[in-house]
Amino acid sequence: MEIVENLIRSKEPTSTALGFFDGVHSGHVSVIREAVSYAQQNGLLPAVFTTKQLPRSVLSGTKVGAITTLDEKLAAFRSLGAERVYIIDFREIMHMTAEDFVKDILLGCFHARHAVCGFNYHFGYGGKGSGSTLSELCRQYDITVTTQHRISYDDSPVSSTRIRSAVASGHFPDVNRMLGRRYGFRLPVLHGKKLGRTIGIPTINQAFPDGLILPPFGAYATAVTVDGTVYCGVTDIGVKPTVGSDRVLIETWLPRYSGRELYGETIDVRFLDFIRPEKKFDGLLSLQEEIRRNALMAQTIFDRCQQ
Repeated sequence: MEIVENLIRSKEPTSTALGFFDGVHSGHVSVIREAVSYAQQNGLLPAVFTTKQLPRSVLSGTKVGAITTLDEKLAAFRSLGAERVYIIDFREIMHMTAEDFVKDILLGCFHARHAVCGFNYHFGYGGKGSGSTLSELCRQYDITVTTQHRISYDDSPVSSTRIRSAVASGHFPDVNRMLGRRYGFRLPVLHGKKLGRTIGIPTINQAFPDGLILPPFGAYATAVTVDGTVYCGVTDIGVKPTVGSDRVLIETWLPRYSGRELYGETIDVRFLDFIRPEKKFDGLLSLQEEIRRNALMAQTIFDRCQQ
């Protein structure tokens, strides 16, 4: 999959999916799949257009945590069949009118013959352009447009805003249903203080990615993939108040894993459900007892999710 970070003209005509696609949730998936399907049926290059920054963060000047890392987003695009991804600095286009965006970017750079957007897509200066605006403007340049219908969950549209709220509340069953896959990360395993080994609970330590919305600190049931095998994990997100830490860590114990050490390897951790909030224990023995109780709950949740 080709990554393009500059506004240069494409040699190949494209079918391009438009959006920021934070989380690449089920609504986004329908947009990208439609762009890819149209490309395959009409001899076009399937492409995705997104921006490096969340437009709302740039426009408001307020930092908004993302749902997924850029690597996760790109992996999702690749799995959906995108062959080219345009990742443009939002500040380069934020002052463009809707008309100029269609003429200079969609046509002039992407060489789009077809464009796909979601039902609530907005573009152009001040977000004045909508899906219907896009269709009207593209008609002038013989670009066809498909606007995907909304996808709902619990009778409300699936949106990145709803998912961020659910992540911030630790409601991962809802997060996962709206995403259409399990929320989580593929991150390298770091060396820690190795205190878990002293109480028979060796853990995988990973740094929580910068720029993402933080779930509530506490313990979670997770599904962790090691060498192609999925294990039940009990994962803590937080600053480890019992032993002290100066950064947010993801710390996971795999009760049924007995393989080699995983330092330096990239391990996939997916969140299933919240178990308990973070708390400080009297000592390592109390911490050990609590983690073992959490592991029993995590296994029950894991088994249910595997059915």
